[in-house]
Amino acid sequence: MSTKKELLAQPIQHIDIKQHNVVALVDAMQSMAFSSRDTARAASIYEMMLRDTECGVILCLAGSLISAGLQKVIIDLVRNNMVDAIVSTGANIVDQDFFEALGFYHYIAGDEYKYGERDNVLRELMIDRIYDTFIDEEELRICDETTHQITNSLEPRPHSSREFIREMGAYLAKNGKTPQNGGKDSIVLAAYEKNVPIFCPAFSDCSAGFGLVAHLHDRQGKPSVSIDSGKDFYELTQLKIANPTTGLLMIGGGVPKNFAQDIVVAADILGVEASMHKYAIQITVADARDGALSGSTLKEASSWGKVDTTYEQMVYSEATLALPLIAGYAFHKNAQGSRQGKKWATILDQVTVGI
Repeated sequence: MSTKKELLAQPIQHIDIKQHNVVALVDAMQSMAFSSRDTARAASIYEMMLRDTECGVILCLAGSLISAGLQKVIIDLVRNNMVDAIVSTGANIVDQDFFEALGFYHYIAGDEYKYGERDNVLRELMIDRIYDTFIDEEELRICDETTHQITNSLEPRPHSSREFIREMGAYLAKNGKTPQNGGKDSIVLAAYEKNVPIFCPAFSDCSAGFGLVAHLHDRQGKPSVSIDSGKDFYELTQLKIANPTTGLLMIGGGVPKNFAQDIVVAADILGVEASMHKYAIQITVADARDGALSGSTLKEASSWGKVDTTYEQMVYSEATLALPLIAGYAFHKNAQGSRQGKKWATILDQVTVGI
């Protein structure tokens, strides 16, 4: 039987869109069919979204994306002003991105492991499996404890997930977990440095949840830290009100997709007539017929008043294939060249004081 050290020997390598100019390839795909043409049109819409300097770009992340090798793509989008806010599952931001920022890795699993026949062996070795990827459970426990420490350092009151994740970025900066100090770059750090807010509306459903549970247990009825998903929704809606022209780049579906789409309706509830999201792209392998596509295609979302149908594109593809093409196309066409970061985190610090 392989040892734990032998199994955790080959780290996942995060793809670098800067090193691969895919413009000619994606342009050629425009004259093909099926998912190739859809992907090419999505790339063109993302380019258009970025060239529209009035547009605020919201990136939605669902699924195990960072563990799969997409971390650097998203870091580059943040650092090159190609995204202004992120709405994500907690797992991507905490268990995967922040986890790697602490100095840990995800590892390639052999084909003999990815269908589950040897999961009992992995359990004995404290190795967790994400399809064809391994993660060290003992290192993940360190991530849990780190979020516990961050929770204990906060003022005992309700916080939005954005406020909590900003403190995670501050933790990395204060503790030298940065490229300048020999550490690794991360989405949490890049967003902290670029004033890009990150929301995880279901924040407890990740490693941070264990830290919150431990914090609440420690407090035993005393004033404590909590995560307010209503405040998340309110803050995200304030961004739509402050910046009426918006575009969505959505990877997967679920809670991130619905929260980001629903801010148009929420603004209306607050008495502000907000325009639908002008641009929208969704990369997914889900089907709408059984509700697995978080209920709807982008065209269907238009019936709810959420997404304009002029510049929308569904891409039925697995994210590790489509996102590097779409993001790389826009990057190498320098669509971001005239963009300045919206610095939306600064706006939120002003409009949500006392909430």
